[in-house]
Order: sequence, then structure tokens, then C-alpha cells
Amino acid sequence: MARGLFKRRQKIKQPKAAFDEQLLQSLNAAKIDWDRAKQNEKAIYDNNTSELVTQTALARVKYLYLYREARLRQVHGSQIQRSVIDK
Repeated sequence: MARGLFKRRQKIKQPKAAFDEQLLQSLNAAKIDWDRAKQNEKAIYDNNTSELVTQTALARVKYLYLYREARLRQVHGSQIQRSVIDK
């Protein structure tokens, strides 16, 4: 028998409010990074550089992951940008 195959998820040791606040800060930082990456991609005329496209895609994926996590946890806060909530 394989022991430990189905492990329980570890509980968060921080209070929910502290973790939610940290999640909101990470979400806002990811949004800023994604916006900056999009601006950099537009600013550089030569769009053949796959590194910029990859950085923009990575920033987008990070943001969307954090956004989904915040929605699943039903995190609400005054820090979330209005454009983020409307999406």
C-alpha cells in the first residue's frame, strides 16, 4: 500500500484576514507587472523578440492565477482596482 499518496492539504497557519491581505497585495503587484510588460512590448518596435512576448505571457498567467485564487476565496478589499472587479 502506498502511504502518503493522498495527503491532506496543510492548513494555513496565518489568520484568514492576514492571508487575504497578502493575496490582495500580490494581486495588485501582479497587475502592475502585467501592465508594465504590455507597455514594454508595445514600446519596442521590433516585436520579433520572443523574450518580451514570453515575459508578457508569464506576467498575464501569474495575474490570472492570483485573480482566480482571490475569487475562489471570495476576497474583497478596498485595494482591488475597479477594473479588476469588473472583469
